[in-house]
Amino acid sequence: MNELLELVLHTDEVLMRIVAANLTEAYVILFLIIFSETGLLIFPFLPGDGLLFSAGVISASTALNIVWLVPILILAAILGNLTNYFVGTFFGHRLEKSRNRFIRKYLIPYIRRTRQFYDQYGAKSIVIGRFFPVIRTYIPFFAGLSGFKYSVFLIFTIIGSLLWVPFFTLAGYFIGENAWVKENYLLIFLGLIIVTLLPFFYNVIKILFTKRIRRKR
Repeated sequence: MNELLELVLHTDEVLMRIVAANLTEAYVILFLIIFSETGLLIFPFLPGDGLLFSAGVISASTALNIVWLVPILILAAILGNLTNYFVGTFFGHRLEKSRNRFIRKYLIPYIRRTRQFYDQYGAKSIVIGRFFPVIRTYIPFFAGLSGFKYSVFLIFTIIGSLLWVPFFTLAGYFIGENAWVKENYLLIFLGLIIVTLLPFFYNVIKILFTKRIRRKR
């Protein structure tokens, strides 16, 4: 647990140590982190965007090969989404078949509303959601839960992964050696997290504010 916390707080330093110690282990750990952040509901706090950027920066000056790194992380992102989708599908099927009064009264209507959302915005949300921490962890789960069409989900999961991974990884690779970037790396890392989280918090505040206005009426 301490190692995981250290990775979240000091991503670049921890990655440098892992790469120096064992290159194969570095690829495996990077794969597992991206897979877990996108595929397991309990790990939305893992450093997705920052990790990709850090991996790109480190690959520019170490044996970590960008040619191998990008496809490995794209695969991790795709498999993570698919795992999350199938977990959601598993629970969705069982909830809809349930005869429990609470589930039928409160959860089934929620699933139906979620299905309507995905029918209208599903493709966009899968691609755009890739660029927002926390949101990208839950979008595939709720897509599966609501019964969103698998073939469409797969296509846009691949598109989203092909855009998300290279964007941050190659950005780190090509500008990471810049002197100013090196001196202000921590600031850039934190900035990436804040910028990608802003739309999420904006929408949360907007929803809460809208609900408050409706209650007053």
